[in-house]
Amino acid sequence: MEPRRSVSSPQDRPAPRWSVASESGLHYGSFGNSLSSLTPNAESGPAAPSRRDYVAVAVLCYINLLNYMERYTIAGVLSNIQAFFDISDSTAGLLQTVFICSFLLLAPLFGYLGDRYNRKYIMIGGLIIWLTTAAASSFAGVSQFWLLMLLRGLVGIGEASYSTIAPTIIGDLFTGGKRSVMICIFYIFIPVGSGLGYIAGAGIAAVTGDWRWALRITPILGVVGLALLVFLCPNPPRGAAETLGEGITEQSSYLEDVKYLLKIKSYVWSSLGVTALAFLTGALAFWMPTFLSRAQVAQGLRPPCVKEPCDSTDSFIFGAVTVATGILGGALGTTLSRRYREKFPNTDPIICAVGMIGSVPCLFIIIFVASASIPATYVFIFIGEWLLSLNWAVTADILLCVVVPTRRSTAEALQITVGHLLGDAGSPYLIGVISDAIQASKPESSDWSFQSLKYSLLLCPIIGVLGGVFFAVASLYVTGDREAVQRLFEGDANTQQAATSAATIELENKKNEVEKSPDAAKGVENESYIPT
Repeated sequence: MEPRRSVSSPQDRPAPRWSVASESGLHYGSFGNSLSSLTPNAESGPAAPSRRDYVAVAVLCYINLLNYMERYTIAGVLSNIQAFFDISDSTAGLLQTVFICSFLLLAPLFGYLGDRYNRKYIMIGGLIIWLTTAAASSFAGVSQFWLLMLLRGLVGIGEASYSTIAPTIIGDLFTGGKRSVMICIFYIFIPVGSGLGYIAGAGIAAVTGDWRWALRITPILGVVGLALLVFLCPNPPRGAAETLGEGITEQSSYLEDVKYLLKIKSYVWSSLGVTALAFLTGALAFWMPTFLSRAQVAQGLRPPCVKEPCDSTDSFIFGAVTVATGILGGALGTTLSRRYREKFPNTDPIICAVGMIGSVPCLFIIIFVASASIPATYVFIFIGEWLLSLNWAVTADILLCVVVPTRRSTAEALQITVGHLLGDAGSPYLIGVISDAIQASKPESSDWSFQSLKYSLLLCPIIGVLGGVFFAVASLYVTGDREAVQRLFEGDANTQQAATSAATIELENKKNEVEKSPDAAKGVENESYIPT
C-alpha cells in the first residue's frame, strides 16, 4: 500500500537529493527538480546570466590577477633576493618550492570543503590568510631567510582556497559557449598576472631601492579584492546554470568522489598534461629573467650583480611578453575550441597537445641562442609562451565538461595537487640543483654560471614533449566522457518526467474517485497519494 502524506505546499516538501555513481559501484539517483534544461533537445534553455553574474566574474578575475602577481613578484626580484641573503640557485629555488608545496597539500582539503560548504566563506577566509602572510613576508631581515620561507609557505595556504574554488563558481553561473568565454577570461589572468608580477616587482624595487616593498603591493591591492568578494560575489547552488538556478545536492564520501574521478580517463590524462605544463611554465617563469640576465653578463653587455639593487630590465621585458602572449594565446585557444568543438568533439585536448609540442623547438632555440642574440631570444620566448598559453583556459573547460557539478571542486583540487606536486613544486628547485651541480664542476665564473643554468634548462623541452603526449591520449577519451555526463542528465530528466507524469495520473484518478463518491471525499480532504 502506498504511503499517504499531507499536502500543504510544494515548499514544505523535503529538498531533493542526487546521489551520483555508476554501474561499477556509484549509484545514480534522481533529481527532484526538473532537469529538462540539461538535455540537448530541451524546449527551454538555461536562464540568461544576470548582470550580477558578470560582476562576480570580474571580481574573481581581479583576485586571480593578484593571485599570480603575488606568486611571481619573487621571480621579478630574484637577483636582489639572492644578493641580499647571499644564497645559491638551489636555495633560491626553494622559495617557490615551499610555496607550491603548501599550496598543493591544502588543495584537497579545500576541494572537499568546496563541494560541501559555503564556497564564498571559504574563499574569504583563505584570502585573509594570504594577504596577512604575504605582507608579513616582506619584513624578513638579512639573517631571517628561514622566516621568509615559512611565510611563503603560509601564503600558499590562502591561495589554495581560492584557486580550487573560484573556477567552479564560474561553472555554476554559465553554461556552453558563455562558460567557455568566462573561463577563458578568468584563466587569461594567469599569464597576465604573472607578467605583471615581474613588472610590478622589478619596478617597485627599482623605485624604492628595496626589494621588500615589491612584496607589499599585492597585499595592498588585495584588501580591495577582499571587500569586492564580500559584497559582490555570490555563492550559487552547485549546478545552478544547468538546472535553471535550482542547483544539485549530493551525498557522497570523499573516497567515492576520488573513485569517480579516476574512472574519467580524459580527466586523468589531461591532469597529467597539466602537470607537465606546470613543470615547464614553473621552471621558465622562475628562472628565465635570471637566465637572460646571466646571458648578457656572459656576453659582456652588463656587469654581474653582486649587491642589490640589480638590473631589472629583463624582468620588465619578460613580464610584458608574458602579459601579451597570455592574452593572445588564451583568446586564440578558446576561439579555436568554440569554432571546432561541434565538428571535432575532441578538439580541446588536441589544441593543448599542439601547444605543448609546438613550444618545444622554441625552447631549444631560446636556450642556445641566448648566448649570441638577446633580441632573437625574446622573439622565440614570445612564440613559445604564446603556444603554451593556448592551454590555460582550454584545460579548465575540459574538466568542467567531463565532471559532474557536485564534484568539480574536488576535481580541481586533485588536479592542482598532482600538477603542482609533480610540476612546479619541484621544477624551480630541480633546475637550481642541476645548475649548482654543473657549476661546481669548474671554477666559478660569470660565463660558467650562465652555461650551467643553460644546460639545466634543457630538461624543459623534454617535459614539453611528454605533456603533448599526455594531451594526445586524453583526446581519445574526452568525447565519450563528455557524452557520459550528458547522458546522466538526460536519463535523470527522463526519469523525473516519467515520475511527474505518473504522479499526475494518480492525482487525476483520485480526483475522479472523489467526484464520484462524496462520502470518500470526507476521508481524503487535504490529503493525496504520492507515489514513491
